[in-house]
Amino acid sequence: MDASFELHAGGFILRRWRRDDLPALVRHADDAEVARRVSDRFPHPYTQADGIAFLEGRVVDLSQPVLAIEIDGQACGGIGARVGAGERLHSAELGYWLARAHWGRGLMTQAVATYLPWVIAHYQLMRVQAFTLDFNAASARVLRKSGFEEEGVERRAVIKHGQLHDLRRFALLP
Repeated sequence: MDASFELHAGGFILRRWRRDDLPALVRHADDAEVARRVSDRFPHPYTQADGIAFLEGRVVDLSQPVLAIEIDGQACGGIGARVGAGERLHSAELGYWLARAHWGRGLMTQAVATYLPWVIAHYQLMRVQAFTLDFNAASARVLRKSGFEEEGVERRAVIKHGQLHDLRRFALLP
């Protein structure tokens, strides 16, 4: 995937992350409510050093299909898939986040709907899975609207901000 890669949809662009995304990334990612709903790879507070580490590929492998969600000319979120290896090469784990200013408008559902057909075809995936924390009903709705089915619950699977939580497992089998 080259640096000029883009997927266009109504009101946003999915594209590769760029070094000049740093100010917008830090501004939008430094939100306790965003961090509360995602993996601890996404710290709070989210500092400039965190943004630099991410954009240099030290947090997630940016050679994987990891894209910025650009709205009105700035990176306001991200979406990506961690493609499996070996016997799991046919599967991937989906992850995403969006700045709170854009919540509740259906943008993430639209971003997932734009991203999934491309990533499934490009990597010849037979399974895409995603996890949500037990209290994140909005993310579960995004997944259901995108054709994912809930497969089960990993009980007491994670500790988030000092509290034990279940993880809900969703999967899409194209």
